[in-house]
Amino acid sequence: MTNLYARWLFPRLMDLAMSGDELSQYRRDVLANVKGTILEIGFGTGLNLQHYPASVHAITTVDVNPGMSTIAQRRIRASAIAVNHQVVNGESLPLPDQSFDSVVSTWTLCSIANLDQALQEIYRVLKPDGAFYFIEHGLSRDPNIQVWQHRLTPVQKLIADGCHLDRDIQHLVEKQFGQVTVTQFPAKGLPAIAGYLYQGIARKTDAAAEK
Repeated sequence: MTNLYARWLFPRLMDLAMSGDELSQYRRDVLANVKGTILEIGFGTGLNLQHYPASVHAITTVDVNPGMSTIAQRRIRASAIAVNHQVVNGESLPLPDQSFDSVVSTWTLCSIANLDQALQEIYRVLKPDGAFYFIEHGLSRDPNIQVWQHRLTPVQKLIADGCHLDRDIQHLVEKQFGQVTVTQFPAKGLPAIAGYLYQGIARKTDAAAEK
């Protein structure tokens, strides 16, 4: 994508597309149990901010797209939550080992180029017994839909800042974490090709440390 599209038009299109009531409910469900020191990967335009529990007073956030961060600043200024925001890549986090109780990702893992590396980074910065909370779209369990997800992913990557339609999110998270609980389901009101969701929690346990 050109810099103009990636930094100006695409962030505004994504902010509009991801602001619906149904997606807001999914956000609230994912964020309901986060606690302690919190890192959000792929902060985007800050749509999660209003859905964090009242007990959350400070978070650290990262996003690689400066255009997303420009829009997010308005929500940061309006929020009661103190936000330490950094424009950095999730594949190489400038953060200490074992520094967060909770890591959050909402519709971000689809777009990271080296997802295995990013998940390793998430695991690294989590404290022992910390948890990774996520909701993502990805590979459908319907073979007929999978065919079109594979066909259209190259186009989707071009127009949607690297987004993949066909990642098996559960499998990829389980490669890094030993204890993963995932619910898979089709989202209401979204096209099947982009609306198959994975919602889950991955915990950093002793079993995972042995991998």
